[in-house]
Amino acid sequence: MEPLTRVEGRAIPLGLKNVDTDIIIPAKWLKTISREGLGAGAFEALRAEPGNVIDDPAYAGATLLIAGDNFGCGSSREHAAWALGDMGIRVVIAPSFSDIFSGNAVKNGILPVVLPQEAVDRLLAVAREGQPITVDLESQTVTTPYQHRFTFNLDPFRRHCLLNGLDEVGLTMARGEAIGAFEATRTAAQPWLMRGTQAA
Repeated sequence: MEPLTRVEGRAIPLGLKNVDTDIIIPAKWLKTISREGLGAGAFEALRAEPGNVIDDPAYAGATLLIAGDNFGCGSSREHAAWALGDMGIRVVIAPSFSDIFSGNAVKNGILPVVLPQEAVDRLLAVAREGQPITVDLESQTVTTPYQHRFTFNLDPFRRHCLLNGLDEVGLTMARGEAIGAFEATRTAAQPWLMRGTQAA
């Protein structure tokens, strides 16, 4: 997973409340176990509407998405985070998130930023003007060219994982030496546990 420290760029001003995981990625796209290509199906129902904000050329290449309250609600599907990541989204800003979506987002390198509705409304206006928004995870701030400065909180463990690019596999690998030492000590103390597990 790529570390996330600072993201700066255009933001898609979605602004909708209660965007569930079926809106983010419809069920028919869930047949794959690959993370690649899901961006094409992201927000499919919204993209079917003429003049939708997702396909607006003004926001092409956006790395941030600004949403409304309760983003990512509905069924638990990691594909929702995969689809956003495949679109190039690294940060989602909203007044609140579904707990499951928030966890899946962090595990897939996407930062969920919770800000008050008033701050989100200001950022939506900035995004609609095509101005860049900067999210700095180290200082936990969101800033704009108009001197807006909003602070956000993130669980320290989730912050550590994003800053260091650690998913669950990466966290395990980082403890490789400690795991190896434990296994060696356990094998020496309880050799019968290893019977039949070692190659002849």
